[in-house]
Formats: sequence, C-alpha cells, structure tokens
Amino acid sequence: VYTKEVAGIHVHCYGAHIFHTSNQRVWQYVNHFAAFNRYTNSPIARYGNCLYNLPFNMNTFHQLWGVMTPAEAKKKIDEQVKEYYTPKPANLEEQAINLVGLDIYEKLIKGYTEKQWGRKCRELPAFIIKRLPVRFTFDNNYFNDRYQGIPEQGYTAMVAQMVKGIPVQLNCDYFSDKKRYDNMARKIVFTGMLDEFYQYVYGHLAYRSLRFEEEFLSGQPNYQGNAVVNYTQYDIPFTRVIEHKHFTFGNQPDTIITREYPSEWKPGDEPYYPINDERNQNLYKQYAKREREEKNVIFGGRLAQYRYYDMDQVIESALIIAERECATFSL
Repeated sequence: VYTKEVAGIHVHCYGAHIFHTSNQRVWQYVNHFAAFNRYTNSPIARYGNCLYNLPFNMNTFHQLWGVMTPAEAKKKIDEQVKEYYTPKPANLEEQAINLVGLDIYEKLIKGYTEKQWGRKCRELPAFIIKRLPVRFTFDNNYFNDRYQGIPEQGYTAMVAQMVKGIPVQLNCDYFSDKKRYDNMARKIVFTGMLDEFYQYVYGHLAYRSLRFEEEFLSGQPNYQGNAVVNYTQYDIPFTRVIEHKHFTFGNQPDTIITREYPSEWKPGDEPYYPINDERNQNLYKQYAKREREEKNVIFGGRLAQYRYYDMDQVIESALIIAERECATFSL
C-alpha cells in the first residue's frame, strides 16, 4: 500500500488501493492509525469511444442499450443469456455469457480479463467467475461494504503509525541469513512466497505481476475526471489508468497518472495475484501440508497463503491470529 507524495499528490505506487470493509472491528482498528476520507470507488470502463459505469448497473445498461427501467434491462440480459446459454460451461467465456449475456461480456469483460490473466477467456476455467455483480439500480458504488475510504495523509503515513515504536529493518533478505533471523524470536511471521520458503522443493507456484508507467502532467489539473478508468479493449495493452489526485479530491495545478500493465510473473518480479487454477491449487496443497507442520512460523498474507486477499481481509486474519498467539503465549 506504499504511497509517495509528489507535488502534494499521494501516489499509489503499486496500484489503486481503496480500503473497504463491512467489518466494524477492522474499520475501528484502522481508524486508530489514520483519518479516512469519504472516497467512494466508482470506476469507469472505456471501450472504443464509449464510457460505461461500473459495476454493471442501470447506468451501464442505459449506456449499452438505451433501456430506462430495471424491467427492460433484465429482459435484455435474459434474452441474451437464453440465446447463448451453455448448459455446462467449460470455460470462463461460457460462464460469463451465462451470467450477463453477450454484450456485457464482449465489451466489458473479455478484453480486460484476457489482459489481466494473459490467457484467452476460453482457456481460463469457469470457476474464476462464480458470479458477476449486476445491479438494477443507478448505483455506481463499486463495493457493497458499509465502510469505505482512503487515508487522508496516504497509506505510508498510516503504516508509519502502525509500526511506531517498533524496530524496523528494511531491504533485508531473510533467506540470506535465515538461521540468524529465526533465532531472533520465538516465532517468525512470514508473509513472503510459500514456495520460496521451502526452496521450491515441489516446483514454482504461478503468479500474475504488474508493471506501472507513471506520468507527471505539468499544468494539467485534470486528466480523466475519475480516479480509475478501465480500458477493456484487448488491443490496448494497459488495463487501467489511475489518476491519483482524485482519491483525495485534490485541486493541485498538476496531475499524475499511472498506466497499469499486467504481465506474466518471473523470478525477480513482484508477485501480485495467485493463479488459482487446478495445477497451482494442487501444488499449493503440497506446500500447505508442510506449512501446517511448522511450530515456530506463522504464515500470513497473499503470498504465504496463496490466496487473493483484500486489505480488510488481511487485517481481520492478522487480528485473529494475533489473538490466538497471545492466548497461547499467556498459557
């Protein structure tokens, strides 16, 4: 969640991070460390020269088909689903069309998904899209969670408060001196790559990575009018453009944008998204079996647990583990 300040703008260096949760305990916890603004995530999708609201809602359906009522929108979707329905969807494309029909799939899902995963939708398993959020209201709020916002002073300031008074060493390689680090404490919290921890004994787990192209636009106060614009055409290589100032309602005379390019992960890259296909899940289970046998290591987070976590889910998991460990320690 690292943010840097440039020309008074908090730049999200590793992609857009919007904090959202329905867990009151988690929300109260993060508010100990930062004041959050009222930012609501309402991304825009661009396909060709057309703009569409996300998530799929009545604004989207009106933009696609000119429909005016929920009944008209539902009828249109149902007609397309019925026409192209596949009884037993064998891939993501068939599953998505079964859920929302052909128009939404082709304009707002297909290209974006293929860029994100680096594979054709017909080559991706159907279970990746178990459901798609469809709203028959004019509500552009991407999340359904009760609480949502972004730290007013940026995430780096929030994390600084979290570790205040705690010794911190940066730019250290745990594996270069593992024995010394292991002897520093009764337990180690490991949030790195699980397969690396076990020296890839069963093979490499696969990830998707990201590359960011940042651009400072001097004298341009507003580039796209929204914090996040998704580019859903396959022939446009980036998936989205982030304009950072809009996360905090900035009125600076300049702006900063970041184009986000998905890429196949290779050693040395930052791993972002676990690839939850059958091959990788089976491989993870082999590592997880060894993980459960560890007595002095706590594995947490996206990489060590090989699962997609939102920020609030990471915090909730950490609080539960901390309570468990503290209870064990007191015994």
